[in-house]
Amino acid sequence: MNLDFDDLYTTTTVPWDLGEPQPAVVAFERAGRISGAVLDVGCGLGDNAIYLAGRGYRVTAIDAAAPAIEQARRRAAARGVDVEFAVADATGLTDFDSRFDTVLDSALYHCLTDEQRPQYIAAVHRATKPGALLSMLCFSDQTIGGLPAPFPVSEHNIRDTLSAGGWAITDLSPGELTAVTASAREFVTQYPDAVSDDKGRVLMPIWIVQAQRV
Repeated sequence: MNLDFDDLYTTTTVPWDLGEPQPAVVAFERAGRISGAVLDVGCGLGDNAIYLAGRGYRVTAIDAAAPAIEQARRRAAARGVDVEFAVADATGLTDFDSRFDTVLDSALYHCLTDEQRPQYIAAVHRATKPGALLSMLCFSDQTIGGLPAPFPVSEHNIRDTLSAGGWAITDLSPGELTAVTASAREFVTQYPDAVSDDKGRVLMPIWIVQAQRV
């Protein structure tokens, strides 16, 4: 994926800027997938981290894009919640060894190259405690209403990479990622049967992945 995220966060409204947490992340929390010290990796503008902090979790949120972290800090301050934000490389996660009980990846994995993905999963393993939980949302190679994901990843890729990196997948199923239609209009209008939610936001195909550190 060849995108300049610093530029995107500075010059545009990104399609994943809902101004609220991803519905799938809310579902993770309600299902008991979040506990202890939480790492939101690839946090973007911070809405998922802010939601979890507002629910009482200790959240550290990182992103490689400094403009995203700057905006996320302002959002957290405006909402009166405490999140530890940092600019950091998800494929290294230096200074975070054995720190987290839960990892949330809301649409980061598919942004990485084939070479970076094993590095990232190994880094997340180092940053977590034994038995830690990983909850991940990743663009899939399926479609919803004929709409494909822009950066599709196969189930086989996820299973092989996580298994080799020390994670046991407990569930992997198709699901939906919510995107702001206006921001993704050029892409979405090619697919007249694309599915939207009750707020007019497009639903994009993902894998919903749950795994445990072994």
